[in-house]
Amino acid sequence: MAEERELVVEQVGAQGDGLAAGPIFVAGALPGERVEASVAGDRAEVTAVLAPSPDRVAAPCPHFGDCGGCALQHWRAEPYLAWKVEQIRLALGWERLETEILAPYAAPPGSRRRLALHARRGEGGVQIGFKARRSWRLAAIEVCPVADARLVAAFPALRRLASPLFEGPKSAPTLHVTLTETGIDVDITGVERKAGALSADARRQVADAAADADFARVTLDGDALYQARSPAVRVGRASVVLPAGTFLQAVAEAEAAMAAFAGEALAGAKSIVDLYCGVGAFALRLAETASVAAYDVSAPAVTALRSASGATPGLKSVTGEARDLVRRPVLAAELKRTDAAVIDPPRAGAAEQHRELAKSGLARVVSVSCNPTTFARDARILTDVGFSLARVLPVDQFLWSPHVELVGVFERSGA
Repeated sequence: MAEERELVVEQVGAQGDGLAAGPIFVAGALPGERVEASVAGDRAEVTAVLAPSPDRVAAPCPHFGDCGGCALQHWRAEPYLAWKVEQIRLALGWERLETEILAPYAAPPGSRRRLALHARRGEGGVQIGFKARRSWRLAAIEVCPVADARLVAAFPALRRLASPLFEGPKSAPTLHVTLTETGIDVDITGVERKAGALSADARRQVADAAADADFARVTLDGDALYQARSPAVRVGRASVVLPAGTFLQAVAEAEAAMAAFAGEALAGAKSIVDLYCGVGAFALRLAETASVAAYDVSAPAVTALRSASGATPGLKSVTGEARDLVRRPVLAAELKRTDAAVIDPPRAGAAEQHRELAKSGLARVVSVSCNPTTFARDARILTDVGFSLARVLPVDQFLWSPHVELVGVFERSGA
């Protein structure tokens, strides 16, 4: 049972004044603040700020506090970014790793090109938004300061698009919306399919709404419902046609910054392996100066990468293979003629693949991660065999969230 008490916030993830044996984490509080909060176990929610931090600012979004998409809009930019950098330093410290941590790349407001919007039907019609904080309830939104303005402008059209998707009583649609060079692409999941599909009438209504909004494509779990143009994104010199539902970095500028950092670290390499390549965020840029062997579990992503490389004049050789790198990592013996590697695994990391990199004769590895903890674990595999972690670039791609990404450069001693 929650009870309200006054807490002094010593840090984000605050300690209460003797209220519990361990830390009490106070959502919505900032370091050094005195707040009144509703406490339940080791968690608390701010009910009143009694002595605000000088770093507290007005949140730019009217939905902040209800919408679960952002947690830190009330924190001034400089200490907010410093806290994210500190999370990386702490994660590395757990594995006894020290390195130069560079000034972070910070995505600006209005830069997100991808959103996953939940749609729900209520008495007032269909609403779209994000999950509310610590709840399955939908927090309907009208604006979103992290998203590209062109996505925000499409919210009314996306509500109309979602309206026919509730034929099944268990339908809880999510619209995975991507802004591409050729228009908005939408892949819909979470729709209960009676008899295996939406009705013909529902499909027609979806297509009509998409046509009225001039969307590029709409798919349902990857199956086409409407297409006016192939959704394509620019990756370096190349133009990549996106497979439905494929992974894409959330902010184009962040992707470019990470790729440029990797390119500088791998300058001079003639042959590079790109592990967890996706549609080629790194491979297609690195191929401007080196041959690249690219691997990813997604066959459609690899096909898109290969098609883009083949259609782009001036690139070096790019080969692509669909391969589950968890069950079948690229072996050290397969890397004998390779100079360097870039690896961008999912949040769980890639311990088995890092073990093969450690066994190889590679001189340089660039590791990209959205999870500092698994990055540090995998980094230890490399440093234990003679690599040094030369430097790390923090990347704040998910603005005002607790998440931070990083790119690390590993160099083998004596190589």
